[in-house]
Amino acid sequence: MKNNTNEIYDILIIGAGPGGITAAIYGARAMAKIAMIEKGAPGGKITKTSEIENYPGFDSIQGPDLALKMFEQTQKLNIPYLAERVTNITKKDNLFELDLLSGKKLFAKVVIVATGTVERKLGIPGEIELNSRGVSYCAVCDGALYRGKDVVVVGGGYAAIEEAMYLARFVNKVYLIHRRDQFRADMNIVNKAKANPKIDFIVDSIVTEIKDVDANRVTAIVVKNVKTDEITELEVSAVFPYIGAIPISDFAKNLDVLDENGYFIVDNKCLTKVPGLYAAGDVTNTTLRQIATAVSDGAKAAQFALEYLDNCC
Repeated sequence: MKNNTNEIYDILIIGAGPGGITAAIYGARAMAKIAMIEKGAPGGKITKTSEIENYPGFDSIQGPDLALKMFEQTQKLNIPYLAERVTNITKKDNLFELDLLSGKKLFAKVVIVATGTVERKLGIPGEIELNSRGVSYCAVCDGALYRGKDVVVVGGGYAAIEEAMYLARFVNKVYLIHRRDQFRADMNIVNKAKANPKIDFIVDSIVTEIKDVDANRVTAIVVKNVKTDEITELEVSAVFPYIGAIPISDFAKNLDVLDENGYFIVDNKCLTKVPGLYAAGDVTNTTLRQIATAVSDGAKAAQFALEYLDNCC
């Protein structure tokens, strides 16, 4: 395997969310030669999260602020940040080769994947056509654009409830639509949202279509009650889907380390079945996906990766 730069990293970390950043900090403090590879902004999904109230050390903090604090710590440690996208990983002779979208190649003894997930789409008429014209997957990014308007949040998990509450600061009304009458979020935050006069809960229902009525922007949605089959139409200016996520793992599909849903299968050391390949955070087959669990995974992955380096290379 030819390395034109003659540069081999001890650890390359793919992803710069909480898990990747934590792994980088642990690796750098152990004096390993490392770098973070991230195709977007550092911080991952927390850059798109409004108020965070369950991360130790902060009673409440805005997601972008926490992301910045994490990233600043890596820069104080002089950790290289590579704005690239990984398209494929192979391993030969105890060395990983990473192909980048730019055409470049990077080489490392250890790889830690912390790429997280991407938002799942509703898959209904109007969603793709009206993306960025009223359909948004980031309330923090776009919520203020709909000040004084009526909007919709679709979903029943923590993210959906959190973003509905965030949007209520700006908009006239938030319709929160969920296909069941039970929620996956903590009941404290659910009850808090229900007490907000700007949030209307529409349960046992799904959105079947997003309309623009010749306006080239979202003007209405079609809602179907899954128990009664009743169809109604709501006039709204924006739709924010929060119905789950898909792991960002296509670049590793040839390594046979993913489960049927595309998540990395790891053990209690965050190790895949490929020696030297670790995964941390939301992209793994974990039972809980939170900032705290991603940070924990990042610490474990880095620590066990360092032990692997001591023994193998």
